[in-house]
Amino acid sequence: MNGKVCIVTGGNTGIGKETARGLAQRGAKVVLACRDTGRGEAARDDIARSTGRKDVEVIALDLGSKASIRAFGERFRAAHDRLDVLVNNAGVWRNSRGTTEDGIEATFGVNHVGTWLLTQDLLPLLKKSAPSRVVVLSSKLHYRGRMDWEDLQFERRKYGTTAAYAQSKLANVLFTKALARRLEGTGVTVNAVHPGVVRTELMRDYPKLLVKLFTLFLLTPERGAECSLHVATAPELAGVTGEYFEKSRIKPAAAEALDEAAQERLWALTEALAA
Repeated sequence: MNGKVCIVTGGNTGIGKETARGLAQRGAKVVLACRDTGRGEAARDDIARSTGRKDVEVIALDLGSKASIRAFGERFRAAHDRLDVLVNNAGVWRNSRGTTEDGIEATFGVNHVGTWLLTQDLLPLLKKSAPSRVVVLSSKLHYRGRMDWEDLQFERRKYGTTAAYAQSKLANVLFTKALARRLEGTGVTVNAVHPGVVRTELMRDYPKLLVKLFTLFLLTPERGAECSLHVATAPELAGVTGEYFEKSRIKPAAAEALDEAAQERLWALTEALAA
């Protein structure tokens, strides 16, 4: 990865931080795209100390804000003339319904719409830098996801935390499949991954005692980053695109994620939301 430039969203903590550390250890220049830049700077310092690499950078990014996403893209392009790997790691799991700065239901807005818009904004540079890779963190929960096309944002039905999260993770795989098709022949690959059930801050909105008990049974962030790092860097995966990975192996995605009509329907809806 020497000389390659990588972005990791949510790179200040958990899986994102360990993914960024792994990329830096392999020689890459890494940009931590973080909503909380103070914590991002602390993560950068820790990664620099542990890897001996000084070219780790922090740029502010809030995936719940279209303006922030576009500002991030402008700032990144002003500082870098290439992008080899984009790891769409950041995500939320809300315990109640909320909305983004732009009025989109937060779980769907951050996990899917924000990720979609950021990737679209950076695609010209990814194409220019090809061969390059996009990694999208989904979840095994996408198998339980259902796209409620009449109420994707829980405006009418009762909000369910797991239902909202699973739907957003299914959307991640639908997006991966649709984008892979659009990128055929460009040298840019895109794949979705399940990192495992990992001890992260994803459930930060839940009661602390519940989270503490739950995390006793989870993987470490270091283990959780292994699949993302494999898909982002493994030479043998050059040219592999549109796949879903678990434990660093390709696995068939949910049947609904394979529905090309659903992929295209979501793409059109997202394009309108992100406009």
